[in-house]
Amino acid sequence: MAEKVVFMLVNTQLDPPTSLGTPFFQATVAAAMDLEVEMYFAAETVKLLKKGVAEKLYPGAAQEKSIYAFMQDAHELGVKFYACFGATDEHNVTPETAIPELDGMRGGGAFIGDIVEEGVIALTY
Repeated sequence: MAEKVVFMLVNTQLDPPTSLGTPFFQATVAAAMDLEVEMYFAAETVKLLKKGVAEKLYPGAAQEKSIYAFMQDAHELGVKFYACFGATDEHNVTPETAIPELDGMRGGGAFIGDIVEEGVIALTY
């Protein structure tokens, strides 16, 4: 059985944001199942880690819960958020501009290192 789930957000688009809630909902469920959960943000998805961005995005027309609220739910259950070095440079995400839930910076090597370990499942969006 898996002990850890690692998510890579790389192909998900911020516009339209209709599919953005899914990875955070699934990460929250995995954390609630007492699995270790990490999320890597690469390419354009690193913008979600910038203050004010995810708060303005909603996965549904009713706009009942923002993407940031989904992110907060996941983080409160222990999901770790990591930003890709290159993407943060490209999109000007710095410790000063980042949301408080950002747990650190990690590159592709850390992601690959995680997913080749026994007991780890990788999901990409």
